Amino acid sequence: MVKVGTDTFSAKKEQLEKKWFLIDAGNKNLGRLSTIIANVLRGKNKVIFTPHVDCGDFVIVINASKIKVTGNKLDDKLYYRHSGYVGNLKSTNLKEMIVKKPEFVIKNAVKGMLPHNILGRHILRKLKVYPGETHPHQAQNPQVIEIKL
Repeated sequence: MVKVGTDTFSAKKEQLEKKWFLIDAGNKNLGRLSTIIANVLRGKNKVIFTPHVDCGDFVIVINASKIKVTGNKLDDKLYYRHSGYVGNLKSTNLKEMIVKKPEFVIKNAVKGMLPHNILGRHILRKLKVYPGETHPHQAQNPQVIEIKL
């Protein structure tokens, strides 16, 4: 009997180097953009991906206010919040949310695609979203990711 591939590689936190990536969300579909962001944040685009280790990179998203969605989602998709008091459930549709808080829309979509545990919350902190063109992360020299959707 021949043993093949008995060594399993597991990435260590100390061995990883984090890069910074810049993504322009202008005129991009929200769902498809979110999956790309989630994969880069999680590190699934790397050869050394390990599910239980944070292998991913930092992602900067600009032009969050210019995203697009298909169908009737602008009117039909609702975001809920509750203050904790009886009868105080508030709902806002996607159209209003893009005007008020475009950063929240993208962060919420990406959050749903990450693991729902401590690792997922840690990974989400590496996402930086800005509604306009400018961002304060020029010193990190982010690499631009071109998305053709």
